[in-house]
Amino acid sequence: MNSIQSDSDDDLRHLYASVTLACVSGIGPRLRQLLLERFGSPEAVLAARPEELRSVARIGPKISEEILAANVDSTAEEVIALCCRHSVSICLEGSSDYPSLLARICDPPGILFVRGTIQPCDSLAIAIVGARHATSYGIKVAEQLAGNLARAGYTIISGLARGIDAAAHRGALSAGGRTIAVLGSGVLNIYPPEHEQLANEIAAHGAVISELPPLVHPSPGAFPQRNRIVSGMALGTVVVQASERSGAIITARLASEQGREVFAVPGSIEVSVSRGCHMLLRDGAKLVETASDILEELGPLFETTTSRDGLTIRNPVELQLDDQERRVLEAAGDCAVLVDEIVETSGLAASQVFSTLSVLEMRKLLRRLPGNRVERI
Repeated sequence: MNSIQSDSDDDLRHLYASVTLACVSGIGPRLRQLLLERFGSPEAVLAARPEELRSVARIGPKISEEILAANVDSTAEEVIALCCRHSVSICLEGSSDYPSLLARICDPPGILFVRGTIQPCDSLAIAIVGARHATSYGIKVAEQLAGNLARAGYTIISGLARGIDAAAHRGALSAGGRTIAVLGSGVLNIYPPEHEQLANEIAAHGAVISELPPLVHPSPGAFPQRNRIVSGMALGTVVVQASERSGAIITARLASEQGREVFAVPGSIEVSVSRGCHMLLRDGAKLVETASDILEELGPLFETTTSRDGLTIRNPVELQLDDQERRVLEAAGDCAVLVDEIVETSGLAASQVFSTLSVLEMRKLLRRLPGNRVERI
């Protein structure tokens, strides 16, 4: 994590400026982006003159005054001291530990407050979201999907809300997997309050995160902003149950806009919380009955990552390989190689190698080339 201890005075100034800007009332993700496009850094925003600030679209006298006031008060020092006391890490956009998938969306948060840890393996993540007033069927499906995906090596992302979100987190925890909760409040102000213990368990086996300062209360406008982080941290979003106008549907739409996969679980036509999922299916979402339906749709990663077991992963499909398949894939290397060399490197019988190559080719992890050679994709 990009924590409170900084390596240089420049790092410290950047940390304080980033926290200060995050604490300014009225500056959301889009406005922050406009300010950074104009001035280049949080430090430059805070150093700008009033007339320079007001030259930015949507910055009026009130927000300009808020920025100027924040530059001279002690809010940042108080927030950073609070984070130190409660073991809350601060992760800044652009740092090496910032979630790689989240960095690719059009409006990534400039700062994340983190209870727990975000690890490289969390780039292998699936979001599971849905109705707060879910049925017993929805709760069961969410727990099963989350558990099976967690056992396959995926981190489960959700929003800690009642209903489907909580079921997804619990399913991942029960399977011994990792899960991340993205909040629409501060990480030291858990909402809903009855999920305080669940949040503690998540922080011990993943992370509880928010772009809002740690003690901020939840507000209606914070949840749509939170949803872009839920979808932005995942390779795909699964909607288990949702009404046609709900936060889960917003999250699915955001996932689509971010270039991520969208999945939906069908339900009874007699249940109102099935309608949102059926709408998504009509619009082209992938139908989900089991975790395998999700895993089969995931394509190559944006960049190589590391699994929970320390394996280098280029494609999510690699998490499903058995030992023999992995030995052959690793023997194939990064460049075109003769099949005879794979037999020698892997230590397997030629018949085993040839049959495994066919499986890997079918899974689109390598391709055959002329001259009895193969190449890893």
